[in-house]
Amino acid sequence: MAKPKKTPRPKAETPKGFRDYFGAEVTQRTEMLRKIAAVYHRYGFDALESSGVETVEALGKFLPDVDRPNEGVFAWQEDADADKPGDWLALRYDLTAPLARVYAQHQNDLPKPYRRYAMGPVWRNEKPGPGRFRQFYQCDADTVGAPSVAADAEICAMLADCLEEVGIPRGDYVIRVNNRKVLNGVLEVAGLAGDDKECERGIVLRAIDKLDRLGFGGVYALLGQGRKDESGDYTEGAGLSAQQSDVIMSFLRANDEVVSDAKTQQAHLDDRNDVNVNQNMVAYLTDVVGSSSVGQKGVQELGQIANLVFAGGYGPDRIIIDPSVVRGLGYYTGPVYEAELTFDIQDEKGRTRNFGSVAGGGRYDDLVKRFTGQEVPATGVSIGVDRLLAALQAKGRMHSSEAGPVVVTIMDRDRMADYQVMVAELRQAGIRAEVYLGNPKNFGNQLKYADKRGSPVAVIEGGDEKERGVIQIKDLILGAQIAESATLEEWKDRPSQFEVPRGDLVAKVRDILAQHDLPDRGTAK
Repeated sequence: MAKPKKTPRPKAETPKGFRDYFGAEVTQRTEMLRKIAAVYHRYGFDALESSGVETVEALGKFLPDVDRPNEGVFAWQEDADADKPGDWLALRYDLTAPLARVYAQHQNDLPKPYRRYAMGPVWRNEKPGPGRFRQFYQCDADTVGAPSVAADAEICAMLADCLEEVGIPRGDYVIRVNNRKVLNGVLEVAGLAGDDKECERGIVLRAIDKLDRLGFGGVYALLGQGRKDESGDYTEGAGLSAQQSDVIMSFLRANDEVVSDAKTQQAHLDDRNDVNVNQNMVAYLTDVVGSSSVGQKGVQELGQIANLVFAGGYGPDRIIIDPSVVRGLGYYTGPVYEAELTFDIQDEKGRTRNFGSVAGGGRYDDLVKRFTGQEVPATGVSIGVDRLLAALQAKGRMHSSEAGPVVVTIMDRDRMADYQVMVAELRQAGIRAEVYLGNPKNFGNQLKYADKRGSPVAVIEGGDEKERGVIQIKDLILGAQIAESATLEEWKDRPSQFEVPRGDLVAKVRDILAQHDLPDRGTAK
């Protein structure tokens, strides 16, 4: 009789495109979300936690960044093998499409306008790459039911406040604002209006979206006959005439044209609180869109946004009109905005590069209409939490590790109750602490455990200390510093272990934490 095959053991590995997050990473993200939520709340937005699963039908096709998002979702069909299979369901792709469904479903019970913020993971079934995962966090705020661009201006101001709240100072970021209507006006002037020009318009929009990567020369080539890249691959162009291409390029070169020479540019950079920076851009774009009514409407909206944020104290040093911003071209219907961090970092290959975008959003007046049949104005922003955390770490403004708990060691197994009393006192004082719960036989292993946990302090009470009413408090951070560099004489002058009365436990631990500038509460610093 053949032996039954053993069931193979599962591989202990993270699925491709996903990752695990440990201690400090989770704590840091939680703290960042708390700070952003506080800003959203201060602006009058209410929290919403929608389902992590939506019907594929509800997710729809009007999602940013991709032409056919349903191909990029994790989806399954309920009762697929039944005579009457159920709905196709999918993990949410973003936090905006669920909002449209929630608003359409509960609109009679919601205030109008409805202002909500949402935070949580989203899932995209796309090819993973360096720093690009299939599960990541988003942090959104949206206003539904407000047609005025005052709602867009408010989002931009709030985004600036969020960046500063989490530790990105002025000068290290800029909120760039554009308007899809302006681009539509430019395409109209270039002769690309109408359904019969849909193909050319699509190629043009994709070319514009590659401006950061290809530069003006590469985009100009794609507007014309096409472009061959360094590998020899050829991309067919839109086939526009030189005159048509020049109209679009005049739009893309707006920043260079408005700030035409290096001296003028530096002057603006030195005094970008001058509202004329944005007013000059509005005047330039007015000429570019010519007689296009939709284009003129878009320029007017940009001017209104610039005036509103300036009146609120947000000058062009923080919020600036920038026609190069192109986001989700098939998704947004009006103003679009993007938060860019302006400092340089070193990439994994040691090359200097600009950090780039950490948040973006805009107006999407067509999304709720899919459910209701009526146009409902909406605008919102999404902050990439993981990107923002990476930026703070790159600037040295967030430590990659956090202090572990104070460890109360075990010297006598029969006195576990005494040790539990100690740890309870520390916790009640707001100090993060734990009793060692491994095998206490080898005391050295307890200290190794504390070291691996990143513990700042170890508490020791043996039988002798118990009789004398004292405890030993070991400063593990100072001990590590002394062991690394101190001489024997310095070691004697700087003891890292202190004997104190049992009643001084909390006070001495708190004193040591303060000396190392560590929080004495159960939260990350």
